[in-house]
Amino acid sequence: MINAMRNVLVIAYYFPPMGLSGVQRTAKFVKYLPKYGWKPTVLTVGKTGYYAMDESLLTEVEQAGANIVRASSLDANRLFKKQSVVKMPSERMRKFLQFCGDSVFFPDTKIGWKSSALKAASDLLRREPFDLIFATAPPQTDFLIARELKHRFKLPVVLDYRDAWLEYPFKYYPTPVHRYVHYRMEKSVLKAADKVVVTLRSVKESILKHYLALDFQDVVIIPQGYDPEDLDTGRVSHPPRRNKLRIAHAGTFYAERTPSVLLHALHNIFQASPTLRGRIELTLIGNIRGEDQLLVNKLGLQNDVNFTGYLEHKECIGKLLESDLLWFVLDNPYQSPGKLYEYIGTRKPILASVVEGHVKQLILESKAGVCVPLNDVGAHEQALLDIFARYQRNELKSIPAEFARRYNRLQLTGELAKQFEALMDIDKNALVRREERVA
Repeated sequence: MINAMRNVLVIAYYFPPMGLSGVQRTAKFVKYLPKYGWKPTVLTVGKTGYYAMDESLLTEVEQAGANIVRASSLDANRLFKKQSVVKMPSERMRKFLQFCGDSVFFPDTKIGWKSSALKAASDLLRREPFDLIFATAPPQTDFLIARELKHRFKLPVVLDYRDAWLEYPFKYYPTPVHRYVHYRMEKSVLKAADKVVVTLRSVKESILKHYLALDFQDVVIIPQGYDPEDLDTGRVSHPPRRNKLRIAHAGTFYAERTPSVLLHALHNIFQASPTLRGRIELTLIGNIRGEDQLLVNKLGLQNDVNFTGYLEHKECIGKLLESDLLWFVLDNPYQSPGKLYEYIGTRKPILASVVEGHVKQLILESKAGVCVPLNDVGAHEQALLDIFARYQRNELKSIPAEFARRYNRLQLTGELAKQFEALMDIDKNALVRREERVA
């Protein structure tokens, strides 16, 4: 273990007390970096409105000793700061707002944070010695801030891609000009980066395909993960045998990621076999959309589907541990949602509604996952019936412990710290020269 602590500035618009999965990766890195000799100072947004708030996550990072600096932002979320939690819009409204934002703002709607964040970061870097800058995105505005700080202060920069940029599946490019502007922006931040971290192999491949000057070793994969302390909730991970199969899904539905296919499959199963009603139960953990509640009512599943609303993180984990089967949905090959890795941490069997790609391969590799085509209702019916039959025979498989350990966030933070340490011998004058090579 390193004796002298190094200082890292973490740039993250999305950070506790904001909730949802987008804050988990950064919060856990911040929590565990001190164990590897790195003291994090987080630059994040000031009081703002968001779809969920989780004070328990904020307490967790504060207890780990993180220093948090907040800068105000001129973006739409600021309008809701008094009410704090904002209701999740309908899918139609979400798409409309996304289209408007992507048509007008570059690189994203959080560009109004850039000016105040740069001022706060510059003041901080002038007052205190820092060894490295770590920026995580989305929003990609975080990367632009890191690029400018690199030019001003000649510190090494590590970029963390939680999702792809150019190939982000929910990004709208109204014209070819919009896409080209994003391409140029991404190229400029990659020129400034000394190391790029991604969560998934397909994102690494996309970056290397579009930006040929980058070397294979310039981009490192550090996957999403689970925090072992979150799983230590005092609840049993193997619930007592019962006559009802309990299925749980954690997370937010949007775009093609909806509960529709599983709800229709359940409806069809109960229509064909009424005796199974009451023996299969689905719990949906997370923000509730009106259209999903309406579909449950339309299909007559009010007694078979439970909506919990948003739960604080450890309470959500507790619900997963109490379940027999975890349902996962992914509608594109460029994302690697953190909840999948928390599923893996529980070691529960997984039913996955997915497209082809690395995530599907990962689930199959777990030896306790069943993958079905994203929108194939018939395949979901058959999978549920097969799983229920195995559940009755007490034959559901668990994910092997050695497989789950690969995604322990404490260990993954150690991998990140290694990348930080590898940059500590760089001559600061050489940082600018390196950009010429990536031009």
